[in-house]
Amino acid sequence: MREDTIFGKIIRREIPADIVYEDDVCLAFRDVTPQAPTHVLVIPKKPIPKLADATAEDKELLGHLLLTVKQVAEQLGIAPEGYRVVINTGSNGGQTVFHLHLHLLGGRSLQWPPG
Repeated sequence: MREDTIFGKIIRREIPADIVYEDDVCLAFRDVTPQAPTHVLVIPKKPIPKLADATAEDKELLGHLLLTVKQVAEQLGIAPEGYRVVINTGSNGGQTVFHLHLHLLGGRSLQWPPG
């Protein structure tokens, strides 16, 4: 059995979140410690700990997550100027919550390299 995370609790509405989008497959909500004026997390409802744990059967889900990021960026008005999508994978990749999630960052000019 996989360890429950804060994201599982958000999906089940056990803790509150500022949800900006939801469908049958995923949920998008504002990050509580934003790193940009717009910082939204897009998470699958299926509990995949990290990108490295995704399998071939998750192919459609992964595509859906990327298209959802695009849709949320448009909905929040950051698409015309551009935005960044980040997936941290594993501890050395900066992942702190082990439930796959995509960071949507925008609303200002972002620098490179990021960290």
